[in-house]
Amino acid sequence: MTGTRFPRQARLLNGAQFRRVFEQAERSADRFFTVLGRPNGEASARLGLAISKKVDKRAVGRNRIKRLVRESFRQHRQDLSAVDLVVMARPAATRADNETLLKALERHWRTFGA
Repeated sequence: MTGTRFPRQARLLNGAQFRRVFEQAERSADRFFTVLGRPNGEASARLGLAISKKVDKRAVGRNRIKRLVRESFRQHRQDLSAVDLVVMARPAATRADNETLLKALERHWRTFGA
């Protein structure tokens, strides 16, 4: 994998895959994000996003956070172990600038092998 795209096989696609992570996950949390991770038995890491309206009522705010998470994951995916990750944002993430959020995500990725 070249790390230049976010392909379908790098995503959690259905409720069963999300539930599997929520059931027995290792947790990494700070004021901006909670990241849940669980080994997946696949060749590489996969990402799922759970950004609720409680974080930001406006879709534009939630979408900004999702874009940042996907881009950071794409850049660090090759360094992560074979793990399924679910990223949940907290309301403080909407008020933080992009650079702060990217640094927070890098700390979470290190927890899971990056």
